Amino acid sequence: MNKEFEIVKEDLLPVMESFYTLQGEGFYQGKAAYFIRLGGCDVGCIWCDVKESWNAENHPKFSIEEIVEKAKNSQPSITNYQPIAVITGGEPLLHKLNNLTKALQQAGFQTNIETSGSSSLSGNWDWICLSPKKFKAPLPEVIKAANELKVVVFNKHDFEWAEQYASQVSDKCKLYLQPEWDKRETVTPLIINYIKTNPKWELSLQIHKYINVP
Repeated sequence: MNKEFEIVKEDLLPVMESFYTLQGEGFYQGKAAYFIRLGGCDVGCIWCDVKESWNAENHPKFSIEEIVEKAKNSQPSITNYQPIAVITGGEPLLHKLNNLTKALQQAGFQTNIETSGSSSLSGNWDWICLSPKKFKAPLPEVIKAANELKVVVFNKHDFEWAEQYASQVSDKCKLYLQPEWDKRETVTPLIINYIKTNPKWELSLQIHKYINVP
């Protein structure tokens, strides 16, 4: 791969959508955040709710300057406030994100990522949310760097699987169990009982779906 191609790959990114909303999951649940959803995914979760993001070729490419300018324009004009930018997908780590995170931080944003961890880590992150998937395992480098481990629970067997990753993250990593949306009525009571027995975990709910925001 030549240097010119690498620069193009990093500086033009396929964006499926971007929007200002409330973070619905995990540690920053309930906080205002600007989401940048990048196209492209090689994990292929059967219960993914944004399958339209999988093919990067289906989404227009934007320069980092365009992406950051739109993010800046989404924010309220107030002081003493650091906005949050969440890079998600698809699988955002399929793309080199060093220049994007640098530009966002220079514009005053806190940079958060939501990733399966299945590709090499790039970018300068204030917060890394690792949501591992059985379809393609996360890389050790991402596991060690995670600030937050968010495991989607589809059935009772996923608790043992979640513990495998809880044993690999740092001691400071926050631990969350989240019911798979279509299984929430069955799985949520199981998660509640599990957390009561294993209180190192916390419950994450997709509150954006309950309050009907993106």
